[in-house]
Amino acid sequence: MTGAEALALRMTALLLRPHPTARPKDVAGVVEWFGAMQAQDAASGLWSLGLRLPGWTQADVQEALERREALRTWPMRGTVHLVPSRDARWMLDVTGVRTLAAAGPRRAFLGLSLAEADRAADVLGEALAGGTRMTRSQCQGTLNAAGIDTTGQRGYHLLWYAAQKGVTCIAPHVGTEQTFALLDEWVPDPHRPDRDEALGILALRYFRSHGPTTRQDFAGWTGLTATDAKRGIAAAGDALTSVTVDGVEAVADAALLDAPRTPVDDVHALPGFDEFLLGFKDRSLMVAPEHKQAIIPGGNGVFQSTVVRGGRVAGTWKRTLGKTKVKVAVRPLVDLDAATRERVDAALAAYAAFVGLPPAVEWT
Repeated sequence: MTGAEALALRMTALLLRPHPTARPKDVAGVVEWFGAMQAQDAASGLWSLGLRLPGWTQADVQEALERREALRTWPMRGTVHLVPSRDARWMLDVTGVRTLAAAGPRRAFLGLSLAEADRAADVLGEALAGGTRMTRSQCQGTLNAAGIDTTGQRGYHLLWYAAQKGVTCIAPHVGTEQTFALLDEWVPDPHRPDRDEALGILALRYFRSHGPTTRQDFAGWTGLTATDAKRGIAAAGDALTSVTVDGVEAVADAALLDAPRTPVDDVHALPGFDEFLLGFKDRSLMVAPEHKQAIIPGGNGVFQSTVVRGGRVAGTWKRTLGKTKVKVAVRPLVDLDAATRERVDAALAAYAAFVGLPPAVEWT
């Protein structure tokens, strides 16, 4: 198939177009469909869910997270993702182990020993026992009171380490502040697949929600070795199939191949940390090379929210939440005619409805 056909199928896999076999109807369903969704920015994570659940509000999504339909933790690549709650532990075991093993130099830079990091995890485990939930500042205060210095980036690293070890998880925000709970108490009945089954689950979920794409993209998304990436694809069996995209070998969900492959001129207002971009190492189907700097200014890993037309990035947008309205500044990266701008305004109005504020859109 051509790149244009693959992009059309990929937008369907990403649940940004109607899917022929599946349409998750709640937060649990969307997160399970993806397997994991980038969510280091909490607000972006909420909108990534909301735009795939038409009619849902931010409050609806937050309530679902309070019901533990999904949770946030650091399962792979050292970054925060939303994952199915019952899958958090095995994902940490399978995809987080390499990140954890590579953390020694970071600890040394911060002046932390492995023994001190382990002690911090124990202190947090004791403090959170019995259903306690603490904010980030309370967790750091608890560590300081135990004689464990959290100044600078030490506190963040210790919170990351405790979650990476499977002691804690990130619970929903209280107000604007991150909270933490014990993973074993938050999810008392975890799913425990063996390693090959777990690799197969990862492969199936990744390719059904991102494909057609390459094995290299899968390995980059999970942080798995090339060998484990191959094992996962093999373990998924006939649910996945090989295709070629402009002559390059790729993998796709077999059921997805029944979806339309014709280009669609749809318009979306996506959050910055959405799987649309974060789910791939090779983003050439979605982003023109000359637009990369606008999307990731300075290459610092902070992605701007994007306006997407027909599966390609056409602009960026920034929002400022006020008490009475949400201000949105839109920066086109390609020429957009008046009719297309109206469609962008409508997409941004959907976001404004999600957060429950009227929009005030300015084009820059």
